[in-house]
Amino acid sequence: MSSETTLFSPVQLGGNTLPNRMVMAPMTRLRANGTIPTELMATYYAQRASAGLIITECTMVSPFSSGYMNCPGIYTTEQVEGWKLVTQAVHEKDGKIFLQLWHSGRVTHPALLNGESPIAPSAIAGIGQLHTPIGKVDLPTPRALETEEIPTIIEQFRQGAENAIEAGFNGIELHGAFGYLIDQFLQDGSNQRTDRYGGSIENRARFLLEVVDAVTKVWGGDRVGIKLSPSNTFYGMRDSDPKAIFSYVINALNDFNLAYIHLMEPNEIDLANADVINPVLPVFRPIYNGTIITNGGYEKVSGNRAIATEQAELVSYGKLFLANPDLPQRFKVDASLNEPNPKTFYGRGDNNLEVGYTDYPSLEA
Repeated sequence: MSSETTLFSPVQLGGNTLPNRMVMAPMTRLRANGTIPTELMATYYAQRASAGLIITECTMVSPFSSGYMNCPGIYTTEQVEGWKLVTQAVHEKDGKIFLQLWHSGRVTHPALLNGESPIAPSAIAGIGQLHTPIGKVDLPTPRALETEEIPTIIEQFRQGAENAIEAGFNGIELHGAFGYLIDQFLQDGSNQRTDRYGGSIENRARFLLEVVDAVTKVWGGDRVGIKLSPSNTFYGMRDSDPKAIFSYVINALNDFNLAYIHLMEPNEIDLANADVINPVLPVFRPIYNGTIITNGGYEKVSGNRAIATEQAELVSYGKLFLANPDLPQRFKVDASLNEPNPKTFYGRGDNNLEVGYTDYPSLEA
């Protein structure tokens, strides 16, 4: 990159050529019809197709990976058909879109799993509460996966990757962050196994690397990304040496020639909860040879700075894209920005799914 490279510069992201370096971050919006994507979701994503890349909300790889109500899946024919509405709408506006594959692990409740117990690396409960069909509940203690069950979970990710091809996506992102299943295997606060998936750094990284291996055999590495959050404390996540485990993983990911690693900076809650790695980018940028997408409260000036200083190749935006469907254009002309409404982040407002979802105005409007 040159010093003239900005958010508006085109970039080759693995097998995709992007018109700019502004990524729409994955955001849990909970507007699916049960687990099936809808026409309204297609409208929402298509409104934001001017992003260099859209990464979808977290998407379940199996019925037992659900952590939230009205969260979409990618394991049935009906879900694939629903996602086709989304990809077609985005592609009609010349956009690029990756599907984020997700397993919630211990961050769920039997009320969301047809009465089944949540699964996790170890029988250690997360910290927090969830909205479920029976009301707001504390996270329960999960059931520790048996060693022989783990290949089935990996196969669910692999099948989800295949289904994403059928649904018309341009690539996939693995959700390896924010205290969900892949992250739970990585960190010793949630993984106290004694088999080949626990104990040493190499063993705790094994599940993540086996999932990456499985999905890259479907897509090729250049259309696969992975999201990591080395400083995240969501749901009680912690590790005794986060720099060591994440350095090992990120170095190992060099072998897969991925489209990117999506690295999350700590937020205010992380910084208040623990002595976390801050900032994240300078620690791990020297380790990774490929493309990095950075996320962490960026706006236009700080996003351009991250790119100009070669700390990252792309910048992802969450709340700003949520509230500003034409965010790249607004940044280009230094227009004012719509304010996001937190009350509608995770579901409907005033019993209307469109409120706080597809009703944010564009500059043209």
